[in-house]
Amino acid sequence: MQLKLSRRTFAAGAALFPVACSQAGKMTLASAPAPAPTGPVIINPLVKHRADAQVFRHDDGWYYMTGSVPEYDRLVLRRSRTLAGLTDAEERVLWRHEATGPMSGFIWAPELHLFDGRWIMYFAAGPSGGGADVFRIRTYAIVCDGDDPMTGNWSVLGQFQAPWDSFNLDSTMFEHRGTRYFAWAQREPGIDTNSNLYIAPMASPLTLSARPARLSVPTLDWEIRGYKVNEAPAALARNGKLFISYSASATDARYCLGLLTAQADADIMDPRNWTKSPEPVFTTCKQTSIYGPGHNSFTVDEQGRDMLVYHGRDYEHIDGDPLFNPDRHTRVQRLYFDADGNPDFGVPVGNGPLPDRFRSASRPDQWLAYDDTHAFSGLAPLPNTQIRSLDAAGGAINLSPILQRGRFLASAPDGSITTISASQAGSAAAFRRLPGPGKDTVRFESIARPGMAIARSDNGLRLAPTRDLATVWIAC
Repeated sequence: MQLKLSRRTFAAGAALFPVACSQAGKMTLASAPAPAPTGPVIINPLVKHRADAQVFRHDDGWYYMTGSVPEYDRLVLRRSRTLAGLTDAEERVLWRHEATGPMSGFIWAPELHLFDGRWIMYFAAGPSGGGADVFRIRTYAIVCDGDDPMTGNWSVLGQFQAPWDSFNLDSTMFEHRGTRYFAWAQREPGIDTNSNLYIAPMASPLTLSARPARLSVPTLDWEIRGYKVNEAPAALARNGKLFISYSASATDARYCLGLLTAQADADIMDPRNWTKSPEPVFTTCKQTSIYGPGHNSFTVDEQGRDMLVYHGRDYEHIDGDPLFNPDRHTRVQRLYFDADGNPDFGVPVGNGPLPDRFRSASRPDQWLAYDDTHAFSGLAPLPNTQIRSLDAAGGAINLSPILQRGRFLASAPDGSITTISASQAGSAAAFRRLPGPGKDTVRFESIARPGMAIARSDNGLRLAPTRDLATVWIAC
């Protein structure tokens, strides 16, 4: 299987990066663990006021990012050597909507691709003038005249020749087993939906070489809330499978991700070879205060680890049409895989530094985890193993479970580990992160009780002498 690095896709070969903790609940042995993270820390939201997020790492080593701006009037691009650097990277305007005509109104969902050596940006556009006609959205492309998309001159290449002259948007491109495919969302005449998902092989940047395959029609309850929508396909090759994530329902807090799955060696133009997730795979999470996550892309971080890119708001109530609310922010987080090799999206992790996961070095089948009432060592759903490290006084850190905002892990008088509110936090909730005996291993030494660190225990989590192997955790 081949899947070239592109807007919402990244090379299947990236799976060959040695990652010691790639699957939830399953240890994956590797020839060498991934190096410890270095450089600037990623803070969510990564970029404010950028929806329909695209981030990918190109062969030149740069991370490129584009997305819809709240004014829907221009196409923009920024780049950085690091994911975190995209936050403050200079942004260039590549093209603005025209004064009149079919590309004079809303500009949505740009995607950057390298097609036979030429940089091309696909986008959706409609005419201006008000009324329903502004939603006469079609897909167009602009093309760069040089090798550097940040410095070259951009001009209109033309309109995508869709199979029907109807609402279409959210185009992406990927290569599978030597064939380049186009995937997009469109309203098909005769089907009572806002948009369905389609793929087809490409003859040129704007034309198809075969009739499209209709992969998905919104029919499930979570796909038709507010609007009957399947849109924003994003392809990912992993573990002998091809996945296409997509967004569904209205663009408010009901917006969510679904997932289509096919075997890597299947005929992907046959809809019967695709399986749709019966439930959404990524949804609003009130515990982390992220609402309407969707329109995602996939990339890798500097260590080659899988990353999910998406937009979402950090509040639920919206005045007016959610499309004109500017607070859909670009966010990123680690993407994990389950024991069957399928993506485990977890939940939107919330604002702040990215959380980590910690697997016991003495019991690799157990995680540092928590539930509603206590912290423990064992198996748990992905979100219950994600813990954010927050800076505290004197170089210490607080360990904050993502589903318990405002609470920290803390040592009780009897040495057990529990969670307490931030208002109660003192030295009992302060820990010093120490390097462990092996690469990517850590210990959490108590500030209140020096020489004692968080340890795995058959009865939960407890403080134990720092030299004890049970205090060693593998950072994932």
